[in-house]
Amino acid sequence: MARFFAVGLLVLTITEIALFIKVGQWIGVFPTLALIILAAIAGMMLLRLQGLAVLSQLRNNMSSGRMPGRTIADTMMIGLAGMLLIIPGFLSDAVALALLLPPVRNWIYGGLARRVKVVETATYRNTTRGDDPRLNDGTIDLDEDDYRPR
Repeated sequence: MARFFAVGLLVLTITEIALFIKVGQWIGVFPTLALIILAAIAGMMLLRLQGLAVLSQLRNNMSSGRMPGRTIADTMMIGLAGMLLIIPGFLSDAVALALLLPPVRNWIYGGLARRVKVVETATYRNTTRGDDPRLNDGTIDLDEDDYRPR
């Protein structure tokens, strides 16, 4: 597995250098550098917007008691896109920008969801004070307003 990772990293580096050379020959050195910088800035802005949206969606899923599998997958793909944006190059930026688009993430998630079986091991239930027998045995239940950390 480590060999495949090393070979993949080497191939990615060689491909990025070749793309730098070809684009530099085609449009010039300074426009090539400007294009890389603009792509990184645009990607970082899009990463921030998408990341905040996914975090709020994760918070909503957790508060409603739903399994956040889809949201976690989106978060991982956005994190991968952020790492790819750090690598300077046209190929990595194109893959990162594609991962930041929700339709592309939907397509990848659909492909992964067909191959993965998720087994839920925890039961989520919302209980009120009267329904929980543990609270009727003299246990004092504090609200958020009643509790203060030291």
